[in-house]
Amino acid sequence: MSSSKHIAQKVGFISLGCPKALVDSEQILTQLRAEGYEISPSYEDADLVVVNTCGFIDSAVEESLDAIGEALAENGKVIVTGCLGAKEDGDVVKKAHPQVLAVTGPHALPEVMSAIHTHLPQPHDPYTSLIPPQGIRLTPKHYAYVKISEGCNHRCTFCIIPSMRGDLVSRPIHQVMQEAEHLVNAGVKELLIISQDTSAYGVDVKYRTGFWQGTPIKTRLTELAQALGTLGVWVRLHYVYPYPHVDDVIPLMAEGKILPYLDVPFQHANPRILKAMKRPANAENNLARIQQWRKICPEITLRSTFIVGFPGETEAEFEELLDFLREAQLDRVGCFAYSPVEGAAANQLLDPVPEELKEDRRERFMQLQEEISRQRLAEKIGQRMTVMIDELTEDEMIARSSADAPEIDGLVYVENAVNAQPGDFIEVEITDSDAHDLFATMI
Repeated sequence: MSSSKHIAQKVGFISLGCPKALVDSEQILTQLRAEGYEISPSYEDADLVVVNTCGFIDSAVEESLDAIGEALAENGKVIVTGCLGAKEDGDVVKKAHPQVLAVTGPHALPEVMSAIHTHLPQPHDPYTSLIPPQGIRLTPKHYAYVKISEGCNHRCTFCIIPSMRGDLVSRPIHQVMQEAEHLVNAGVKELLIISQDTSAYGVDVKYRTGFWQGTPIKTRLTELAQALGTLGVWVRLHYVYPYPHVDDVIPLMAEGKILPYLDVPFQHANPRILKAMKRPANAENNLARIQQWRKICPEITLRSTFIVGFPGETEAEFEELLDFLREAQLDRVGCFAYSPVEGAAANQLLDPVPEELKEDRRERFMQLQEEISRQRLAEKIGQRMTVMIDELTEDEMIARSSADAPEIDGLVYVENAVNAQPGDFIEVEITDSDAHDLFATMI
């Protein structure tokens, strides 16, 4: 009897950029596995390589072009997707690397698969064309990103994401909840909710009512957070603009339904700069909002990002930002020196800030935030808290508290944890701290 078994085609995969791009990668990998392709960890074993690129700032463009060049040199057959692929209709990639097989933009699953089918057709095999319901993930087994929408309706002058990813398109709420359920059933203990603008979820569909488990549920952040809060895992919200209706989510944090954690990209505190950035925010209101949030949920952790050295930023305006930082006492903060992005409206603004001064302001900003962070973490010494184990080393366990998102925030180092595995929750007592991390013993 002759065997009809074939050798599966192998695809190598490189994923660059933000968590939103990571979710795109996961969806492509899921579809590849669904169709029986194998994923190769090395160039030499791969029949073809897909590179998911980032094109947000110049250094990311450079990294993406380098990755494409390396894949071409090592393998020769390369398909490019992601944000860089959307720049100038793919011409940026094609000019640098004319030998790539195909170029698509972000969240382009059908186009990517079509290119793979063209250049690496895969015969269907019912024994290999099987995937788990939660799909293929690039994150550890115990946490996963869930993308609830694509694109953005804002036109911030420093950003070109809407030109690459388009206007806001919210995913149907039953789809989001079904994905979250599959992940939890597969052992995921933490869901990280992401999009370009999480608080705008449902605006494009006028908050239409969907159905999940036979129950009507509005396509809106508050209702989504309530539903996710019933799954019995950590739920963490990222990229939340401070719209008034965000206030409705804070009581859910106080009740323990979702994590008391909010990632709010404030970007600046001076009203003139915010206006020049076309940001939908005002600094005085934001301070009042922060105070109100802390009143409702005292244990809330606030993370944010800021840009210093925006065109025209004066020393007085920068000092105003530092005053905001002192007043707001944010827990986790990232800061970028303004970098002109090709195609961004801010490039036309007058009075660019000299590079040296931008870097000086960034350093002063981060120095102040480090003091704030050090002080806030020191206040946690002696407290007991629940942490999630991320990793085991020979002599300690690396964990995270509700205040710590993976890869961007701090860690909790637990010295005497026993019989715990990644994804386990354990009770600890905080014994020490530094500017970013906590140190603890297991209770």
